[in-house]
Amino acid sequence: MIAVAILTLVFIFENTREVRIRLLIPEVTMPLYGALLATALLGAACGYYFAARRRK
Repeated sequence: MIAVAILTLVFIFENTREVRIRLLIPEVTMPLYGALLATALLGAACGYYFAARRRK
């Protein structure tokens, strides 16, 4: 699990170019690593939530 986390972080921080992201209505310009990091954190939070819910 630690190796996957390290590879994910390396992948995220190697992608530093600016990208345009459309969020329903507004269009945001930000570094790609920011969008990838936000998506990874959101996915980790969802995974943790469902795993904790299953244990109950």
